[in-house]
Amino acid sequence: MKLKPLGTQGLVASELGLGCMGMSEFYGPTDDAENLHTLARALELGINFLDTSDAYGPHTNERLVGKFMKGQREKILLATKFGIVRDPANPATRGLNGKPEYVQSACEASLKRLDTDFIDLYYLHRVDPATPVETTVEAMAKLVKQGKVRAIGLSEVTPATLRKAHAVHPISAVQSEYSLWSREPEDSMLDTCRELGVAFVAYSPLGRGFLTGQIKTFDDLAADDYRRHSPRFQGENFQKNLDLVYKLQQIAEAKGCTTSQLALAWVMAQDNHIFPIPGTKKLKWLEENVAALQISFSPEELAEINRIAPRDIAAGLRYPETMMKTVNQ
Repeated sequence: MKLKPLGTQGLVASELGLGCMGMSEFYGPTDDAENLHTLARALELGINFLDTSDAYGPHTNERLVGKFMKGQREKILLATKFGIVRDPANPATRGLNGKPEYVQSACEASLKRLDTDFIDLYYLHRVDPATPVETTVEAMAKLVKQGKVRAIGLSEVTPATLRKAHAVHPISAVQSEYSLWSREPEDSMLDTCRELGVAFVAYSPLGRGFLTGQIKTFDDLAADDYRRHSPRFQGENFQKNLDLVYKLQQIAEAKGCTTSQLALAWVMAQDNHIFPIPGTKKLKWLEENVAALQISFSPEELAEINRIAPRDIAAGLRYPETMMKTVNQ
């Protein structure tokens, strides 16, 4: 596992991170004992980059990560987020808040739940349309001056928004969905990040698990699985996307790896400033993901993968329509 600079503000992260969201919500039943075991194994394998948010649970995922970090905080590069507001009594209700006073209070609440004195990378989870991003970033910069945050990031923004924010305070990372079936960042975001010295953190690099080949029917999803409401997992879209996975499976078999390893290695092959953060609750899948670091591609292999999975190959939106309004802002 290599460590490399994440942005230009002094953060150093493992080339592969771990998304912790599914350990607390969205993808079926959870088991904290198993989650803690998986987190411990990730650290053993060299993964120091953990990603959470106050919105996951809500709040419970930060508490889980905080429990894990106790006594070994110095080994971990911790990323968390604010800006998506969920009511614990009614988690389905969501709002966005980037107001300065909320930035301060949200950070202090996260620090308490995480049981830490500082956050390495603090993201604005979604841009608040009622608050100029420059205003939100000014408040985040104050957290850096206070020593509560080491560096700041943005999630699901446009290159134009990144430039506005970066002019106020250096942005260390932009987090957006990026995988073989979500290639929008290739339009200009990856280039903009490279130009500005900003790391690109790729979430859902395995297409919310679909690109692993483990999901073969809609009924493979638990009754409370968020993906049942995702357009790409519904109706005719499901079969069209499954056809793509079968084609990728054939390439993976010829290469002697799993489909998920192929998909993950492809993301890592796109540029050195990209940090994928696949999420998993299971030790088996964690170890499989880490093994993807050993995979490299010839130019001919990359060309073949790109032929099979070109931009816009996925059938269906990546989020329900209401949630799509909050991304790429």
